[in-house]
Amino acid sequence: MKKTSNNLLLIFTRNPELGKCKTRLAATVGDNAALEIYKFLLKHTVLITKSLAFDKQVYYSEEIWEDDVWDTMTFSKKAQKGIDLGERMENAFKEGFKEGYKKICIIGSDMFDLSKQDIELAYKKLNDNDFVVGPAEDGGYYLLGMKSIYPKLFKDKAWGTGNVLKHTLQNLQDKSYSTLTTRNDVDLYEDIATLDAFQPFLKHMKK
Repeated sequence: MKKTSNNLLLIFTRNPELGKCKTRLAATVGDNAALEIYKFLLKHTVLITKSLAFDKQVYYSEEIWEDDVWDTMTFSKKAQKGIDLGERMENAFKEGFKEGYKKICIIGSDMFDLSKQDIELAYKKLNDNDFVVGPAEDGGYYLLGMKSIYPKLFKDKAWGTGNVLKHTLQNLQDKSYSTLTTRNDVDLYEDIATLDAFQPFLKHMKK
């Protein structure tokens, strides 16, 4: 897809396959419900990103699916490359900067608490800062943005643990950065148990 903007949004996604996504959530609600919840979250991410005035690239964890929720007229499709999440994200950012983008942000595809306005604000914050971070309530982050590659951010992190945000902000101590509002991501049953939008997927839990 042709470059149409100086801003690029990277969206990291897992292929929605039974038993392979939202495993911590699945431990409570079961594999089938976890898969349906993940598909619902993917649709939410499509909804909040499709009309953004930036170029958008979807990075698949396993393999690129041509015919799915990510419309090829809106989203370029690529495969993640690297051993761990840090290396995969770093490679995606490097590729984006090599393609000539000036501001690049990355998000996951499973944040129900994320809005289009949050993402737009991140790019605005990059006007006056070199980095932007969206803190997640579990000690990670739901968005990371930058104007040039900074490899330190992708190294020596225990991905998926509650220390990722702390260590990331330590790396940025002497840099100019801004943070967004803290948001809650969906990893555990407790994250969605009381949210109306998820009740159709949890009926079997109430019996």
